[in-house]
Amino acid sequence: MKITNQIKNLLLDKMNILKTPGKDDLCLVGPVNLPVKQGDFSAVFQWYTWLQLEGDGNENEDVLESLSSANLAFGQQSSVLVYGDFEKAEDALVRMHSICHTGDIFGSQRCDCGYQLHQSMEMIVEAGTGAIFYLADHEGRGIGLFTKSLAYLLQQEGFDTVEANNALGFEDDTRSYEGAITVLKALREKPVTLITNNPKKLAALKEHGLTAKNHLPLWGGLTETNSFYLDTKIKKSGHIPQEDPTLIV
Repeated sequence: MKITNQIKNLLLDKMNILKTPGKDDLCLVGPVNLPVKQGDFSAVFQWYTWLQLEGDGNENEDVLESLSSANLAFGQQSSVLVYGDFEKAEDALVRMHSICHTGDIFGSQRCDCGYQLHQSMEMIVEAGTGAIFYLADHEGRGIGLFTKSLAYLLQQEGFDTVEANNALGFEDDTRSYEGAITVLKALREKPVTLITNNPKKLAALKEHGLTAKNHLPLWGGLTETNSFYLDTKIKKSGHIPQEDPTLIV
């Protein structure tokens, strides 16, 4: 079914083709007003999502016409929640959050991902401006949901997170942030403060062009079932330890 001119007129000005020499184009869509409520917390974010396109020279109209045959429900697309005057504010918090199907959706206590996601939202609203990038191809540090379930089975047998990924033939961390950084540059040129406990992640993002002047740690959500996971992050993945363990809740 062909998309009508009326629909195109409503959508085309909300679509932006991001071009990087030598790389596939990205189509950024938004902003969409997204009211969010989690318990006592509520805020209205501006929601964007993006799609990696094949090759370059793509146009917004081509993207619209291809949607019905693209089978996008069988792939994964990332998005970003923006709060406040993200473009012009002197400082802004940014969280590069890797999707965690089990922690973010089901509330799994095997990790602290759900806690970090929701706490980052509150931190950004309290700070006045910021953005949470929700990176859909990062499940299990890049190994995918199905493989993550196999890694969890190994963890139940005593493997830590790094050992389980290695045993399945993967590096500890295979995540890429190039698309997210491209989108960030399109939304804001000024430096940001990254919400992360991992200075190696900040350094890696800077190598790929992230303009960040600092990072802000985020600890919490400790339970009996994820303490081994969090300890592995510190010992094997370079995360900064919580200065005062009594502050971890």
